[in-house]
Amino acid sequence: MRLSTKGRYAVTSMLDLVLNGTEGPVTLADISENQGISLSYLEQLFAALRGKGLVRGVRGPGGGYYLGRPADEISIADVICAVDEWVDFTRCNPRPSSADTQRGMTHSLWDDLSQQIYGFLTGITLADLVKRGMDRKQDKSADDLLGFNHRAA
Repeated sequence: MRLSTKGRYAVTSMLDLVLNGTEGPVTLADISENQGISLSYLEQLFAALRGKGLVRGVRGPGGGYYLGRPADEISIADVICAVDEWVDFTRCNPRPSSADTQRGMTHSLWDDLSQQIYGFLTGITLADLVKRGMDRKQDKSADDLLGFNHRAA
């Protein structure tokens, strides 16, 4: 699995949708402003996300995007795979040379790495990210109240 800018922007945009879509659809213009991602780039991402059923659009005045499924049913791997092709880290050559034979010896290592990344990201949902963010925010607030605010001198 490749972790690209496209995948990171898609996850960030979907998280914005979760956090700001509780009262109605969220426009791509709002996400663009909130996240500093160009509107034309978001249009491309959301076309792919819509195609995979991860978001649904509402047209017209007051329109925008909603999640296509509940946040606890959308994994980070779902989002990344919707906008990026699955990329195999092994990159094996069909006609092996001696260098390819050496690379082939590491094939299972890269294949395992790819599967570990995919498995890790499959186990984290958008709802999990929101919860993690809230927990960190509460921990930071508690540290501030208790005087554990670490500031550089």
